[in-house]
Amino acid sequence: MASIMRLHLHYRLWIADMNADINVLRIFDDYVSEIETKNISAEARENLDNYKQQFKSLRKELDELRHEMHLVKMRLAALAKTAEAAAENMMNYKADKERYKAFRKQFSSVRKDFKKFEAIK
Repeated sequence: MASIMRLHLHYRLWIADMNADINVLRIFDDYVSEIETKNISAEARENLDNYKQQFKSLRKELDELRHEMHLVKMRLAALAKTAEAAAENMMNYKADKERYKAFRKQFSSVRKDFKKFEAIK
């Protein structure tokens, strides 16, 4: 079983990744704004609107997940010296790890799709 400090460090790394994702989403929003100023086909505009919605949804999920992980990270730091905390937080860790993996997969997929769209629009 991982130590509490190791769990704490995992949360810190995940949060750092998500902070970088926020910057990527901001840049994608700038791309969307720039593309919106151009004369594009109705199909491309529909795709663009779809990406805007996906980016908005990703940002909402990212903010919620990052906030929840920050709270857990802080609790882990405060409880780092107690053995009971490890068992209790291990269950949260597993669920959070799965949620984080799902988010990474979704984020990566939308990011790749948008890069393809931006290149051909």
